[in-house]
Amino acid sequence: MTDTRLNPVLPGLDQSTKREITVEVSRLSKVFKKHSESAGTLKERLLTVRGSTVEDFAALQDIDFKVYRGETFGILGHNGSGKSTLLKCIAATIRPTDGVVRVRGRLSALLELGAGFHPDLTGRENVFLNGSILGFSRTKIEDIFDDIVRFAELEDFIDTQVKHYSSGMYARLGFAVAVNLEPDVLLIDEVMAVGDESLQRKCIDRIRAFQAAGRTICLVAHSAEQVRNLCDRAMVLDHGEMIYVGDVDDAIAAYRQSLGGRQADEPEDEIEVIEASPVRLDGLHIEAPTNGGPAFEPGDQVVIATGFEVDEPTVIQGRLMIHRDDGALMVNVTIRDLLADDLPVDDSTDGIRFVINDLPFSDGRYLVSVLLFDPAGQREFDRSVQEHDFAVSSDLPVHGPTILDVRMTSGSR
Repeated sequence: MTDTRLNPVLPGLDQSTKREITVEVSRLSKVFKKHSESAGTLKERLLTVRGSTVEDFAALQDIDFKVYRGETFGILGHNGSGKSTLLKCIAATIRPTDGVVRVRGRLSALLELGAGFHPDLTGRENVFLNGSILGFSRTKIEDIFDDIVRFAELEDFIDTQVKHYSSGMYARLGFAVAVNLEPDVLLIDEVMAVGDESLQRKCIDRIRAFQAAGRTICLVAHSAEQVRNLCDRAMVLDHGEMIYVGDVDDAIAAYRQSLGGRQADEPEDEIEVIEASPVRLDGLHIEAPTNGGPAFEPGDQVVIATGFEVDEPTVIQGRLMIHRDDGALMVNVTIRDLLADDLPVDDSTDGIRFVINDLPFSDGRYLVSVLLFDPAGQREFDRSVQEHDFAVSSDLPVHGPTILDVRMTSGSR
C-alpha cells in the first residue's frame, strides 16, 4: 500500500498519448469498517464491544485513471458514490486500503467547508496554520497574505475567530488559501456549492486563470453543467465503482443514466417492465412560468402534467421524482401519498397534474421523472426518467433540500 507523499515513483509520460501525467491512480480501493451497533458513552462501548459486529464497506473499488498536466478533470456521482473519498486519497489525508496514487508537483486541496480550520483561532491564524501544513514558509505566507484576505473579502473579520464565520465566509477563506498558494495540482470538492453568486463567479474566474496558467485541477462539482463548462474530461462513480471516464458530454450522460437507474429512490421490490401496458404516459410537459420569463422563480407554482393512453380500464400507482442536476433528490412522492388511494383510469381519464406551490428551489436545473406502475408495485407500465427539466433563477441564497407543498388532481372527460 502506498500513499501520495510516500511514493518515490512519480508519474511520467503516457506513451499512448505522449502527454505528461500529473495524477495517476492505479487499482485504488478503500474499505471502511462499519459497526452494526453504536455506543454513546465509554461505558456503553466497553459493554457492547463483544456483542457488536463489524462489516466492511467498500467506498472505492479498483479505481484506475490518469490526469494530464494542464487538464481540468471532473468527477461526477450521486451522493455516497465515493467522490470525496477519492479526493482525500489523492490528497493523502486518508490512506487507501489497496492501490497506488502518484502526484507530480505541489498539491493544494479544498476538500470540504472549513477543513483544516481551527474554530478557536482567528482567520489570520488559520491562514498561517493552513499554509504551514501545506509546506509553505512563514515568509511566503506573509507575501501572499494580503491577496488571500482581499480575495476572501474578510478585511473586517480576519482577526475574528472563524467559529463566528458564516458558511460563505468559511468558503471564501478556504478557497482563497488554496488558490493563492499557487499549487501545481488543485483539488476542489464541491466548494462552489456554497456561497452566493458573487463567490461562485470569483471561484470560476480563478479556476479559469489556473487553466490559462497550465495548472492541473481535479474538480468534484456541484453541477453537471459546471463540469461541462470547466472540464476537459470527466469520470463517473457509482457506489464506489468507476463506470465511465472520458469525454465530458458522455460522462454527463452516463451520470444521468446512473441516477435514472437507482432503484433506491423508486418503488420497493423488483418491478417487471411489461410490454403490453394497459396505460401509458402521453405528452408529459412542464407548464411555462407564469412570470413570463425563461425560468421559474422561488414562490412560483410549477405544474407537471401528463396525458394517458388507456387501452383498458385499470388501477394505477405513480411516482414523481425531481433531481437537481448534481444528483440531489428534491422530491419523491407517489399518487398514494397525495390521494391516500390508488387511481382508477379508463378511456375517459385525461391524465394527471402534479402542482408544486410556492416553489422554494434555488438557482439551478431540475430533472423530472414520472413513473406508472400497478398498485402492488410489481409491474411497471411506463416511465419518463429525467427526459424533461426546468430551470430556476433566483438571487436568494437558498441551499439544500426543503419541504414542498405538492398537490395533484386527476381529470376525466
